[in-house]
Amino acid sequence: MDSKVNQESASKMDVENPEEVTNLQEESAKKAEGEEPSDKKTVEAEDYKKKYEELNETHLRLRAEFDNYRKRTLREKADLIKSGGETALTNLLPIVDDFERALQNIGQTEDVTAVKEGVDLIYSKFMSYLEHQGVKPIEAIGKTFDTELFEAIATIPAPEADMKGKVIDCVQTGYMLNEKVIRHAKVVVGE
Repeated sequence: MDSKVNQESASKMDVENPEEVTNLQEESAKKAEGEEPSDKKTVEAEDYKKKYEELNETHLRLRAEFDNYRKRTLREKADLIKSGGETALTNLLPIVDDFERALQNIGQTEDVTAVKEGVDLIYSKFMSYLEHQGVKPIEAIGKTFDTELFEAIATIPAPEADMKGKVIDCVQTGYMLNEKVIRHAKVVVGE
């Protein structure tokens, strides 16, 4: 309706003043152009708002997934720690059974050599189990004293000159688990 009024006024003014007609036409063109950019801006703003909301939602979902992942892995680690020794202990049970049988038979038998052989068999079975688990005894006697492997509990004069600074006797065996010392051997060192 504005355009009809502008055209009518422009036709009336056309006769009177041609400069006013062009000014009115320019103003109406500017108004029409001015409305389009503001519409474009609102459309762009809405698009940006939608993109922001999508990105924000994606971010929140990823964060929630990460929290769930972290909680799940912590729970799994706790379960592993809690039941990690289960296999090791289950494999020890047959050895415990052997010890129980040996203890029952010790009171009934008079043959000491048979009891000794039975205990030796149980000991060798137990040591093979430990070796299978990665536990090895530390060889000490005759080795050069090393504080990483041995704990000196006494020193005595060396019986021979070449035994100075070497382990003469082992009081308590030391053990390594996968090349890491889990118990130092208690030894007597020659001076």
